[in-house]
Amino acid sequence: MFNLRQHFLLDPSVVFLNHGSFGATPRPVFRAYQDWGRELERQPVEFLGRRFTDLMAGARSSLAAYLGTRAENLVYTQNVTISINIVARSLELGAGDEVLSTDHEYGAMDRTWRFLSKERGFRYVSQPVSLASRSDFVESFWSAVTPRTRVIFLSHITSPTAVIFPIEEIIQRARAAGILTVIDGAHAAGQIPLALDSLGADFYGGNLHKWLCAPKGAGFLYARPEVQSLLKPLVVSWGYEAETPSASQFVDHHEWWGTRDIAAFLAVPTSIQFQQEHDWGRVRSACHALVSEAETRIRQLTGLPALYPDDAWVGQFAAAPLPASTDVQKLKSWLYNEHRIEVPVIDWHGRKFVRVSIQGYNSRRDVDVLTEALKRFIGK
Repeated sequence: MFNLRQHFLLDPSVVFLNHGSFGATPRPVFRAYQDWGRELERQPVEFLGRRFTDLMAGARSSLAAYLGTRAENLVYTQNVTISINIVARSLELGAGDEVLSTDHEYGAMDRTWRFLSKERGFRYVSQPVSLASRSDFVESFWSAVTPRTRVIFLSHITSPTAVIFPIEEIIQRARAAGILTVIDGAHAAGQIPLALDSLGADFYGGNLHKWLCAPKGAGFLYARPEVQSLLKPLVVSWGYEAETPSASQFVDHHEWWGTRDIAAFLAVPTSIQFQQEHDWGRVRSACHALVSEAETRIRQLTGLPALYPDDAWVGQFAAAPLPASTDVQKLKSWLYNEHRIEVPVIDWHGRKFVRVSIQGYNSRRDVDVLTEALKRFIGK
């Protein structure tokens, strides 16, 4: 692995195998974040009143180049939850309509769609999918499409199970069928390469504080130019009916939320630069190899089959199955309180998993500590 631990602020007494939940920010990125905050406080009126538009445009341009799109197709948000809420609350759905998703989605997003379905009368469908092969995934998911399907909502990489869904064919089929696609990319940016224009999703929400290692409070919403007019401001402020409109109504409507700290957004270019300077393609490959090894070693302890047919379905984190009798809360607390291991233990539709994240600051020793602790727990 790469000797990157020194660049992070993580508590050295903790075996941190949970980058997937909130991420961790490198020291130079955190310094940039603090510097922007100080710059704001030196002259708040100058910063927010005169410099805001140009500063945000620069940060969006840097992110757009990284994500394979144009700056006019992006706005910064605090996180994916906000991004998906902007989209879900904007779309005019009602009785007789269906939003089709999978049974692997993040709980906050399931709640968002269920809340709106109760308010507006549409149906939110959570479809079980097969992971036997990519074609099996596509067909098992598409079998739930009906003439009432108006929106398809999918994770690019799932949160509870860490699966990289093969979403490209679903997006293509949906476009041909006139169905809007909304993608939850919470775990994608920084973990896998992205080219949003080529991907072709109508809407794509991403987190930058996770695998891109940006400060907390940095996310984005992408919208194809052809569908940007469908989106309504989640917060109506000065960008709506802007006195001096920019070239992008999408940006005008969704960028300015009133007075708020934009330091996390402005530090994103430093996050991108940090990963480029540390040859992040090689870092990701090494992390992928170690997380695959960790998942295999845990399965050797439990004797349970893998969730995935092969390790091409995962990136830098993976869900390793645990015995059905596992008390997930007890195990999670025991791992942290007795061994200082920070790792999620998950109950997903009655199946138990430990979800292991590997980032550039992790080492094989971290995996050794986890597997030895699990061996003791399972033996007990």
